Amino acid sequence: MGVIIYTKDGCPHCQAAREHFSKQKIQYTEINVSQDAGKIDELVKLAGVRKVPVIVEAGKVTVGFNGGG
Repeated sequence: MGVIIYTKDGCPHCQAAREHFSKQKIQYTEINVSQDAGKIDELVKLAGVRKVPVIVEAGKVTVGFNGGG
């Protein structure tokens, strides 16, 4: 499985993460919890927090992006 980014509307750190992966030509799947509130529980189980962005890459879960989030 590739990169997954959990995001929400209006999040500047989420936007920065999307731009980073796009510039690196790394394909990712975005899960926007603003548009699919059902994914919030999935996010909390995965990361233990209700914060975004959460990035899942090669099985590693990272909360935040470049110090923000």
